[in-house]
Amino acid sequence: MIEFISQPWHWAASGAMIVFVMFLLLWFGGEFGVSGNLRTMCSIFGGGKGCEFFDFNWRAQIWNLVFIGGAVIGGFIASNYLASPEPVNISAETEAYLKTVGIDTPRTMEEGAGFVPNEIYGTENAFSLSNLIILIIGGFLIGFGTRWAGGCTSGHAISGLANLQLPSLIAVIGFFIGGLLMAWVILPQILTL
Repeated sequence: MIEFISQPWHWAASGAMIVFVMFLLLWFGGEFGVSGNLRTMCSIFGGGKGCEFFDFNWRAQIWNLVFIGGAVIGGFIASNYLASPEPVNISAETEAYLKTVGIDTPRTMEEGAGFVPNEIYGTENAFSLSNLIILIIGGFLIGFGTRWAGGCTSGHAISGLANLQLPSLIAVIGFFIGGLLMAWVILPQILTL
């Protein structure tokens, strides 16, 4: 059974599960989005007393907190018990590009858990200038952008597009443009610091 669960699955399997969940959410009037949980948690801890934005019926969003808890638990189980010993297979062109910006592709679990490069995620680089820029400025921009756009990438790309909302389409186009700019222009500059 473990071999069946931990093998690489076709992308359509997760796509079908997303469609099923979105159908249920639309049927029952729910909305999907991860960043909304931050508002819910602030409301639970009394944020509505000092800010009108957090003054809402947070009990209606408990299912979303359960979803996030399940994602964290599922990620823990997958990374600790179902992880493949093989590194992620990426194209030779991507490997060559990463080398030009100073990132080696992990080949073993010790080199980066088979998924992420130590040059960015290694504990010895946690307080480097480039990582601090990525964490502090990037974290601020993500938080600001999520609030400004009225939701996160999952909320707009999955729930908003499923509801045929034009603002979500505009937000998703912006996410892609921002992602491309970050990957091809900004990140290489940061990594040279």
